[in-house]
Amino acid sequence: MTEYGRGTSSEPWHPEDPLYGDGGWGGQQAPGGQSPYDGHPQHYAHQSQHGEQTQYADWGGAGGQDGYAPGHQGVHGHEYQQGGYDLTQQQYGGAGPQQYTDQGGQQHIGHQGGWDTGQQHVPHPADPVDPYAGQDAAYTERPDLYGTPDAYPPPEPPARRQAESEPRTDWDPGPDQGEHAFFAGDDEDDGPEDGPGRRGDRRSRGGKGRNGGKGKKSRNGVACMVVALVLVGGVGGVGYVGYKFYQNRFGAAPDYAGEGSGSVTVTIPKGAGGYAIGNALKDAGVVKSVDAFVAAQAQNPDGNTLQAGVYTLRRQMSAESAVALMLSPKSRNNLVVAEGKRNADIYKMIDKRLGVKAGTTEDVAKEDWKSLGLPEWADSDSDIKDPLEGFLYPSSYPVSKGMKPQDVLKEMINQAKAEYASLGLEEQAQELGLEDPLQVLTVASLVQAEGKSKDDFEKVARVVYNRLKPDNTETYGLLDFDSTVNYLRGESKLATGSVDDLRKLDDPYNTYKIKGLPPGPIGNPGEVAIKAALNPADGNWYYFVSVSEDETLFAETNEEQNRNREKYLEELKKNGS
Repeated sequence: MTEYGRGTSSEPWHPEDPLYGDGGWGGQQAPGGQSPYDGHPQHYAHQSQHGEQTQYADWGGAGGQDGYAPGHQGVHGHEYQQGGYDLTQQQYGGAGPQQYTDQGGQQHIGHQGGWDTGQQHVPHPADPVDPYAGQDAAYTERPDLYGTPDAYPPPEPPARRQAESEPRTDWDPGPDQGEHAFFAGDDEDDGPEDGPGRRGDRRSRGGKGRNGGKGKKSRNGVACMVVALVLVGGVGGVGYVGYKFYQNRFGAAPDYAGEGSGSVTVTIPKGAGGYAIGNALKDAGVVKSVDAFVAAQAQNPDGNTLQAGVYTLRRQMSAESAVALMLSPKSRNNLVVAEGKRNADIYKMIDKRLGVKAGTTEDVAKEDWKSLGLPEWADSDSDIKDPLEGFLYPSSYPVSKGMKPQDVLKEMINQAKAEYASLGLEEQAQELGLEDPLQVLTVASLVQAEGKSKDDFEKVARVVYNRLKPDNTETYGLLDFDSTVNYLRGESKLATGSVDDLRKLDDPYNTYKIKGLPPGPIGNPGEVAIKAALNPADGNWYYFVSVSEDETLFAETNEEQNRNREKYLEELKKNGS
């Protein structure tokens, strides 16, 4: 909006337009004799009341002052037509010539920027200075004087143009007051396109028009974009979290496919469970994830039978294939010590597994046995052939090239001590009438060598304790076990010779000649044999003979034993022995 009113538009003046009624920057019509700009009087050129409007004076102002600057607006004698158009056609009341007298017989005081209430006011004489003071305010019946762009003053020549001063900034309502209701609706995007004049009006209204609000719209657009990005990011994040939750709770764990390739050796420590085994396999590149291995192990009926040891597997195997291969003997590289195995055989197995010279481990056992961690009660007899006998506990041990024999032996001895402590050998020795835990271990080794099953073990243990009694009138304190003869000979035969010949054999381990127990164990008994030695069956048996691998006959008297021996001899004939 300029000081000349609004531009071309079909819209009427809004009743709340601050410029309605030429109210000046203060929002009110200036009183007579005062300028609405900067508070100075404004003078108008003389106007004719009979059909011709006096032309405006030089816009440059008197003395070169701008019409908006402080001071009086002078009138020069240079006059020119406004755009070359006759203003006699502009009517104010619907009458023919332009009239300034009140057509209704009443004069009204200038409007304060609001609608005419329709009430008549006390007439006052018009300000002689302001020829508009006496006009009737009935705008509704008058055509818009500035309804066309032609109503604007023509541009001045370039030499005479003056820069238009900016209106006082104190008119702006400020951020806390908001926009006037009239201007609030001008930014609607769905409204009709404004013409050039309309855009000019908006620019004159403090830059709040379409062009003036570009920065605001840009900020609104950026804000919308930020909100949209946040929403999209939030939805994406929630979706990703949901997907991960589903995969972790219900989805299949990452896994390789197929049987794999190459070869890799994996050591599984003793006591390792499913997750520990899975971690070892994952670190070695065998399986892709621990969860996949644990799931495959749970699905395999024999999955819980996996033991510690050294396994030869392939890289990038499916978890199912890895479990199946670990359950197969083909993958096991462990050194497995069977129940009843003698140390002499175990030493050879260690040498072969370590890839060292034959006899290396046996030499270490003889020379360094005191530094391998044996318990104090291990060496209680000077006639013991091998102090480590009975302490290389039957189990599966991870043994591979690069290891030292000493380390392997220490691992086995530590395992034995842990097992013996848990079974309570030291506490129960005296209750059984034995001298020390070593004798309990010796009885267990005899049971392991002579028995064939758990039931046999408990009965054989009872036979041992019965023959050790001082009042034994059947064997008179002799055990008469072939297993002891085989041990001292380093053999494993069923037929050891006649009793008469065996009684002539001079050796502390020959139970056909020496009463009581041998100096030490004759092998490495397992858990079942040790428990049988600690808890023998109740009975009066003094004799037993194994007729076959699956049958052992027990007797209380020598006559009964002789009959059982006849069966044994018949069985030997059948087998060609």
